[in-house]
Amino acid sequence: MSKLEEAKNNNFSENRLLQNLSWPEEPVDVVLDTDTYNEVDDQFALAYLLRSPERCTVKAVLAAPFFNSNSTSPEDGMEKSYDEIMRVLNVMDRPDMNSSVFRGSRTYLPNEKTPVPSEAADRLVTLSQQYSETHPLYVVAIACLTDLASAILTDPSIVRGIVVVWLGGHALHWPDTAEFNMAQDIAAARVVFGSGVPLVQLPCMGVVSSFAISHAEFETCLRRKNRLCDYLVDLTEQSQTANGAGDMWSRIIWDVTTAAWLMNPDFTRSYVIHRPVPEYDYQYGRNENGAFMRYVYALDRDGIWEDLVRKLS
Repeated sequence: MSKLEEAKNNNFSENRLLQNLSWPEEPVDVVLDTDTYNEVDDQFALAYLLRSPERCTVKAVLAAPFFNSNSTSPEDGMEKSYDEIMRVLNVMDRPDMNSSVFRGSRTYLPNEKTPVPSEAADRLVTLSQQYSETHPLYVVAIACLTDLASAILTDPSIVRGIVVVWLGGHALHWPDTAEFNMAQDIAAARVVFGSGVPLVQLPCMGVVSSFAISHAEFETCLRRKNRLCDYLVDLTEQSQTANGAGDMWSRIIWDVTTAAWLMNPDFTRSYVIHRPVPEYDYQYGRNENGAFMRYVYALDRDGIWEDLVRKLS
């Protein structure tokens, strides 16, 4: 029996799965899996979670791989993300979190059966084993799913102790799903979608793309509020300048919405569907007999932004 088949055999009862796909009314423990140096939105998400102790206790931060113009390889992206996480923690004056940051995968999955060993995957397995289907650990994933898939392939039983909230893929009505987090490691996405783990998906284009913040809003709401806010605004403006933006720009802060799903049930609109299959041709395959997942289809843009500003500033 393959590891993926073993994971499927760990599926819950339908009632329990549906319960774990509901918004958690009680505060939750969280692991953040993040390619923090990829863009500027991961830094906002990390700060948002750490500034929301009434809702979330961050148990670990995992540095995920990525490969684009900001890195020379997936491993380089992971290392740069690790360093950026540490910079954000320093800006936030949170040295207590330094020992809770772990390096993730150095490559993407070679196939759907072989995990990529890493500190992050090991830590996720160890932490997940301390939780249960009635008291799960929430994995907020805002990167490719390599670390999580590796943890599931290493120990398929962890799907019973976690809930995954993932920013990735595009909306079901979008013509393709060649989104960055999905496309980097489709094998990992297929492992996670096929494992039966409770999964909440926030698609990028067509859903989260509505969370665009203007230059004026960054300056008015966050500038000069504190060291953290200035750091985040500076990062955003430097990125926009590097990309050739003029004065009247807006920026989608994608990853914030994944953390926001945990903050308030009114921040998102969603429904439960049979989860599709991420295909290697950047399409969703239909799977009418697949496990249920929660699919977010709309956001309260202003409500999320107001909450983020209040907590950061």
